[in-house]
Amino acid sequence: MKLFISADIEGTAGITCWDETEYGHPRYGYFSEQMTREVSAVCGAASDLGYDILVKDAHDSARNILPDKLHPSATLLRGWARDINCMMSGIDTDEFDAVAFTGYHSAAMSEGNSLSHTMTTSAHCVKLNGKYASEFVINAYTAAMYGVPVVFLSGDEALCEAAKELVPGITTYATKKGFGSACISKHPDTVCKELYRAARDAFSGDYKKNCALKLPEHFALEITYRDINDCTRCACYPGAVRLDGKTLLFESDSYKEILRAIHFIL
Repeated sequence: MKLFISADIEGTAGITCWDETEYGHPRYGYFSEQMTREVSAVCGAASDLGYDILVKDAHDSARNILPDKLHPSATLLRGWARDINCMMSGIDTDEFDAVAFTGYHSAAMSEGNSLSHTMTTSAHCVKLNGKYASEFVINAYTAAMYGVPVVFLSGDEALCEAAKELVPGITTYATKKGFGSACISKHPDTVCKELYRAARDAFSGDYKKNCALKLPEHFALEITYRDINDCTRCACYPGAVRLDGKTLLFESDSYKEILRAIHFIL
């Protein structure tokens, strides 16, 4: 059995402001380590059940997870390959049985996380088929494109609730709850212990039946930029339609083409 994990940081327990996510800031080191601990808890659960594990470090530089502190059962993919799979880079390198997401966060326009955004802070919001899209939604569809069930998610409470609307059978664990510009979290040790138990339950279940996500027949990607100049530049992308000064629409029946558009215009 093989597990693919995409790991982000803004849904890590206790993390509250952008400085804590950025290399070089005083508090980044602590949250980089906590991110590693949370990923390791999920890896530990999978390893105990006999899984081979590939972890994609998927935040910012993609060099956040501390390799020597990651669970020894995991193989780590650091840095960006610059392929259209982006935060799911590596999922096409093997035949995976399950996908898990750790440290994920709510979409742009959500109140669920003080760091809510979708892929970039340059986008005011991103919609997919008329609904606000989180990075979880975008990447869950990537998993579905490769035929891999979306089994587990950890991150803020609002995202966990939203994820169940897309994948009713998914197991989620809320590491934090957004509270305006603040957040509420349990003790980090408690979070890691509970993450392990939740992940073990997820990977032990009948997820092939309950967590398989079906791709829609058609996709409409809508991006509203904060800066009108970004919209002007990205409107040059083939097939993009400008809806107003700051909003582009790109449509396709192929999710691969949606990912290609995201790669260049988001």
